[in-house]
Amino acid sequence: MTETLAREPGPDRTNLNDRGLSETQSERQSYLRAGHTLRSWLLTTDHKRIAILYLISVTLFFFIGGAAAALIRLDLLTPQGDLLSNEGYNRAFTLHGVIMVWFFLIPSIPNTFGNFLIPLMIGARDLAFPRLNLLSWYIYLLGGLFTLFVLIGGGVDTGWTFYTPLSSMFANGHVVLVAAAVFIVGFSSILTGLNFIVTVHKLRAPGMTWGRLRLFVWSHYATSLILVLATPVLSITLALMAAERLFGLGIFDPKLGGDPLLFQHLFWFYSHPAVYIMVLPAMGVVSELVAAAARKPVFGYWFVAGSSIAIAVIGFLVWGHHMFVAGQSMYASAVFSFLSLAVAVPSAIKVYNWTATLQKGQIALDPPFFFAMSFIGLFVIGGLTGLILSMLAIDVHVHDTYFVIAHFHYIMVGGTVSAYFGALHFWWPKMVGRTYSFVWGRLSAIFIFFGFNLTFFPQFILGYLGMPRRYHVYDPAFQVFHVLSSAGASILAIAYVMPFAYLLWSMRYGDAAGPNPWGATGLEWTVPSPPPKHNFHTIPVVTEQPYNFPLERKEDG
Repeated sequence: MTETLAREPGPDRTNLNDRGLSETQSERQSYLRAGHTLRSWLLTTDHKRIAILYLISVTLFFFIGGAAAALIRLDLLTPQGDLLSNEGYNRAFTLHGVIMVWFFLIPSIPNTFGNFLIPLMIGARDLAFPRLNLLSWYIYLLGGLFTLFVLIGGGVDTGWTFYTPLSSMFANGHVVLVAAAVFIVGFSSILTGLNFIVTVHKLRAPGMTWGRLRLFVWSHYATSLILVLATPVLSITLALMAAERLFGLGIFDPKLGGDPLLFQHLFWFYSHPAVYIMVLPAMGVVSELVAAAARKPVFGYWFVAGSSIAIAVIGFLVWGHHMFVAGQSMYASAVFSFLSLAVAVPSAIKVYNWTATLQKGQIALDPPFFFAMSFIGLFVIGGLTGLILSMLAIDVHVHDTYFVIAHFHYIMVGGTVSAYFGALHFWWPKMVGRTYSFVWGRLSAIFIFFGFNLTFFPQFILGYLGMPRRYHVYDPAFQVFHVLSSAGASILAIAYVMPFAYLLWSMRYGDAAGPNPWGATGLEWTVPSPPPKHNFHTIPVVTEQPYNFPLERKEDG
């Protein structure tokens, strides 16, 4: 997008959030240089600094969840599960699932890159509610630390889904504490979603019509709608589970007149839309990476933008496909099967349009492009296997097997984590003002793609052959596939560590990045790297359509 910047009257003053604040020297400093004290960071209301705080937090939880995954893969090297006891294994995969889902996958892209980029992309000084934004980070961090304390100190063995009657009758008492922590963290998601919605509606720069929004913003807007509408359902569900556990209320326990299937309906009414909380922001990232790499506008802009809203809407209607074998009506299952196939259509639109965008493009083989291709490849495999699981007859055969594990990880980890690293490599120069080694960036993306496929593709075969999930003692005939998965996990672990080594190195030794090192379009590339405290010294006025690339590739910085 090409934008014109209109300077307001007066040589020494600019309108900051319409408050008439003076443009002092401190306001010209970047958010990284303006105040080095710990207090200045912990009390900041700058959306860019809060994004950095989220980045540090979610990365910490990513490696903790990854350590639990490594422990699981080591235990599964042998058919007898020699490393962990039965209870220890259950606690390990619960720790892995809870941390990765609630504290990394859901907040990773929205709370970091959404926080950092949405005000910049729409020409705003900050989010609509800066203090609420800081509060959401505190809620997230405190809830996460409390969850870690409970999971590591006492342990929970229900899995990340907290299924009743296991959670309400048989699991240890720590499950209520973890459920309470997830309940609290839900408020962080709601506040973030609310902040994004109000910001997009109210703080767009002059000329920034809905048709000129970046696709990254469209995807986060759709995600925010899900966060605000679906998260309260999860919170209520966990509160009911805790109330039954603590006070003996008959909600999910059949002995008390409850229905355990009700828990699944309520839980998946949130948790399947939550899948799109994880993947919709990733799709927004890939739209930006593909356009920048191809030097072309995204093919079918309105179809890609509309598909984000369609995914958010249809995603609320497919939760029942998690319960094909749980005893629900076969007629309901047939309807949910059809809707599960329908939700694949807007996802396919995005993949086809990305492919059309790349056709005859001036492809730049930069590291972000490699991560974008990794996302598309892994997401397509995950999506096609999702269609398989939508078929009633096939789902009955592979339900609760490693086939489901592989499908879930191809979408959530292969897709979302690839996009997370793609976003990190694409906007890192904008965040810190330094560039990194492109050679190491490309190698990292290649290793992640190879290691991921070696880890999880054998699990499709395991699931088809009948290996149930959540078992750590298994038939020796399955061992070769588990050994392959564990070997792939070791490659994947190295590949995930690599970027943090050379990115941190670049903060001190990397070359200075100009405002637009990729020759990309968008308001965020018109300001210095890192951006000033209030983003724009003058109010931007948008006059052209998004992704309006010049004919020749331009290297800036």
